[in-house]
Amino acid sequence: MPKKSRKTKTAHRFRLSDALWERIEPLLPERVNLHPFGGGRRPVPNRDAMSAIFFVLRTGCQWNALNETGLCTSSSAHRRFQEWTEAGVFKKLWAKGLEEYDELKGIQWRWQSMDGAMTKAPLGGEKNRAQSDG
Repeated sequence: MPKKSRKTKTAHRFRLSDALWERIEPLLPERVNLHPFGGGRRPVPNRDAMSAIFFVLRTGCQWNALNETGLCTSSSAHRRFQEWTEAGVFKKLWAKGLEEYDELKGIQWRWQSMDGAMTKAPLGGEKNRAQSDG
C-alpha cells in the first residue's frame, strides 16, 4: 500500500465535516460563471475553498502556504474569502453559531458586552508615555 503524502494527510485532516458543511452551504451565494463564453477552468468546489479558508483562520498561516497543503490554491481560497466576506457569509455563519449555542446552552444577553479595544495601542503604555516633572 502506498504511503500517503504530507499534502494528502494535511488536506484530509482539515476538510470540513459533513455536519458542518450542511450548515455552511446554504449560506453561500450562488456561483455564476464569470467567463463570458462559458468556458475556462472549472471553479474550485466551494467546500474545498471553505476548508482552505478555515485552515488559514485556524493556523494563522499565510495564504500562499495553502499551496503546500493540497486543500486549495491560495489564489482561489483568497478570492472566495473576499467574495464571501463581501456577501456577508461569515457574519451569517457567526449569527447562526450564536443562535445554536443560545439554544443549546443559553446566552445571558443582558450581561454580554464587547470591548472595542481588542489590542494594545502600538505606542501606548507606561514606558512610552511622556512623564511630566511637575
